[in-house]
Amino acid sequence: MRFRALAAAALAVSATALAGCSGNAGADGDTIQWWTWDDKQAAAYQQCVPGFEAANPGLKVKISQYAVEDYFTKITAGFVAGNAPDGFQNSVQFFQAYAAQHQLLPLDDLIKAGNFDLKKFSVGVDSWKFTDGKQYALPLDWAATGLYYNTDLLTKAGVDPKAVSDLDWNPDNGGSFERLVAKLSVDGKGVRGDQPGYDKNNVAVYGFGALAAKDFIGQTTWSSFVSTLGWRQGDTQSWPSTFNYTDPRFTKTMTWVRSLVDRGFAPKLGEFKSGTETDQLASGKVAMSTGGSWTAATFAKLPGIKVGLAPTVLGPDHKTRAVLSNSNGNVIWAGTKKAEATWKWLSHMGSLECQTTAGAGGSFFPSIPAAMDATARTMASQGVDLSVFTEAMKTGVLYPSVVYGNGAAIQSAVEPLFEAYFAGTRNEDVFAEMAQKSKDLLAKK
Repeated sequence: MRFRALAAAALAVSATALAGCSGNAGADGDTIQWWTWDDKQAAAYQQCVPGFEAANPGLKVKISQYAVEDYFTKITAGFVAGNAPDGFQNSVQFFQAYAAQHQLLPLDDLIKAGNFDLKKFSVGVDSWKFTDGKQYALPLDWAATGLYYNTDLLTKAGVDPKAVSDLDWNPDNGGSFERLVAKLSVDGKGVRGDQPGYDKNNVAVYGFGALAAKDFIGQTTWSSFVSTLGWRQGDTQSWPSTFNYTDPRFTKTMTWVRSLVDRGFAPKLGEFKSGTETDQLASGKVAMSTGGSWTAATFAKLPGIKVGLAPTVLGPDHKTRAVLSNSNGNVIWAGTKKAEATWKWLSHMGSLECQTTAGAGGSFFPSIPAAMDATARTMASQGVDLSVFTEAMKTGVLYPSVVYGNGAAIQSAVEPLFEAYFAGTRNEDVFAEMAQKSKDLLAKK
C-alpha cells in the first residue's frame, strides 16, 4: 500500500508533450488493460476477473504489475506514446500532475449514467476530487497505522501487553508512552532505560522503532503522535498553499522524536539496513513500533516471535486518538478508446462482491465497510486480529491524508531536510526551510 522514494523523473515529461498524444489503448481488441504497482493487489483483484468476464461476454481483463520504482515512469511514458493502460492504480502524490495534464478521465458522467453510489465507500472519495470539482477516481483501498509490539519483550519487562492499548503521549515528557519505551529499552549489560546507568551508546534492545523518518508526511511514524495535538499537514485539507512545518505543535514533536534517538530509546535513521517495521521488530532488537495496516498479516506470521497489535497513542487529554489514512485511486486514462468498458471493470472492482473476494487475503483493506468486515472475519480465522483498524474506521479516529500537488517534487526537496534534522546536521532552523520549499512547490502549477 505505502511506497516511498517515488521517481520524480516520472513527471519530467512536459504537459506540452502530453497534450499532443492520442489514445491507442484499443490495440489489443476487447482486452481492458489495468495496471498496479502492488503484486499482492494484482493477485487479489485477479480473483474478480472470471466473474466480470462471465457477466460481460466479449470483454477481457489483463492485470499487469510493475515494481513501484518503474511504475510511474512507465505510466508517463505510456501517456507520451499513446499506449498507457486503460485503467490503473494511482497515488494521490501524482493526482494533481496527471489531472492537470488531462491524462485522467473525469468519472462524473459514468457514475451518473451507471447510478453508481459513491456513498458505499467509507474512506477516500473526496481525496480524488480535483480543483475543478470533478471526481477522477474510485477509492481502491485504505490504510492506517497501528502500534505493534513484541509480547515476549513486554513480558520480560513485567509489562501487561493490555497496557499498550491505553498509552498517552505529549511532546513535553512523552507521557506513559515514553515511560514504557524507556522501560523496554535495554543496554548491553541488561540495564533498562528507566534505571540508573543505562548506556545509550551500547543498546541491545530499543524500546521503540525508527520514528526519526525522512518521510515528509510521517504516515506510519510521527503522524499518529503530532495529530493528537490537532496538527494537520496542510493549511487546508485539499490543495493547501503550505505545509505546517513551523507550527509549534509540529516542531515540539520533532524535537521529542529526535530526543528518543539521543537518549538511546530509538534507533538512528538508517541504523537498520532495512527500514521496514517488520524487519526491525523481527530482529528482536526493537520492542515496539508503529506500522502500516498492510503489514498486520506479515507481523502475525513472523517466525519465532509473537507480535501484538494495539491502537496508536492517545493525546495529552487521554481521549484523542488520530490516525492518518490514505486511499489509492482507481482511474481511467483519458486517452483510452475503451472508456465504457474500462468503467465497467472499475465499477466491478468497486462492488461489494469484488471487494469482499479480493480483500479476503488481507493484502489490502477494502473501502466498503461490509467488505472490510468480511476481510476482518477471514483474517481473524487465520489468527490475525484487525479490530484495531476496523474500530478506527467506525469511530472517527481516521482522518484523510492531505490532497496536494507536485508531490514528487516536494518529496525530493523536503525529505533530505528531514534526514538532515534527524541525523543532527541541521537544527530547528530547518523547519522554516521545509515550510518555504513546500509552499513554493505547492504554488507551482
